[in-house]
Amino acid sequence: MTATKKQAKGKTKSDPKAEKARELRLVKEAKIQDLIGDGAGTRLEASGVLYRDGAFLIVCDNLPSLIRVSSELSPKAPENGVINANRAKKAQKKSSSAANEGYEDIAHDEARDHFYTLSEAEPVKPKGFRASVQEYDTKLRPVGSPVHLDFDLADANKGMEGLEWVERSGTGYLLALCEGNRCAGGKKGRTPGGGRIQVFRHGGKRWINTGTIRLPESLPFEDYASVSVRDGHIAVLSQASSALWVGRIDTKKWIVDEGTVHRLPTDSKGRAVYGNPEGVSWVSSDHVVIVSDRAKKGAGNARFKEKDQSIHLFLIPGNNR
Repeated sequence: MTATKKQAKGKTKSDPKAEKARELRLVKEAKIQDLIGDGAGTRLEASGVLYRDGAFLIVCDNLPSLIRVSSELSPKAPENGVINANRAKKAQKKSSSAANEGYEDIAHDEARDHFYTLSEAEPVKPKGFRASVQEYDTKLRPVGSPVHLDFDLADANKGMEGLEWVERSGTGYLLALCEGNRCAGGKKGRTPGGGRIQVFRHGGKRWINTGTIRLPESLPFEDYASVSVRDGHIAVLSQASSALWVGRIDTKKWIVDEGTVHRLPTDSKGRAVYGNPEGVSWVSSDHVVIVSDRAKKGAGNARFKEKDQSIHLFLIPGNNR
């Protein structure tokens, strides 16, 4: 068996010191419910997060409202709470799909101080699926109805998972991260080497697909959960791989470099303990915040319960610039 095939099956041994150097370092974390109480219920399937003005905005894929918590992750912080519960429900009723109750990710347009939430995939006529985006004003009030992204998806369960806003020469663009490799579902979507971010520009009543960012073919991720951009650097999170890729992005050419993969911390046996990471946002040049979804049922997922439905602040060792 060749080395390439061995690596694909995860049988090769790596230098423990090198692996440790590429592991994120936990700074602090907390269960989201411990921070906000029962205001959003007990099931908090966190899927996206945004750092903004000393606080974290969180979206869940099972809730039509937003959650705000202090960056201190203190249960006593006055800014902790649920936002737009009633307004979000009204806006969701205008959407073409009632299946998606919540959102996959959240992005922020600094120039206008507007926000955007992402719905993974909705059925469109005559057939197929498209992701949609809901805009919010500076006070997080919905602006109009959700608008589709001009990109066809073949699978309702493998749509767009991550959303980011980027300015280029005075024009704003939304970057939407496909969950599956090559923006596909099934076996093709799980085959590493085809990470894709679709680029959209607003045009009338739709978001026009104007380009594609190809992630490195060397990236070993089976799926992609969230994306964040800051000062020319890009972070992409994978749930299945329990890892974060960090690289540089050229927004003039929509290209990225090879970057570096950092594992989320593991247990003493080297096993993943963060089994449900879903959203990521830059906090500073060497810190990111990550939120985790609800752990799935089953004995194989029992060790992930301690970290699920939580928010985590990590240091990226050696990334200070």
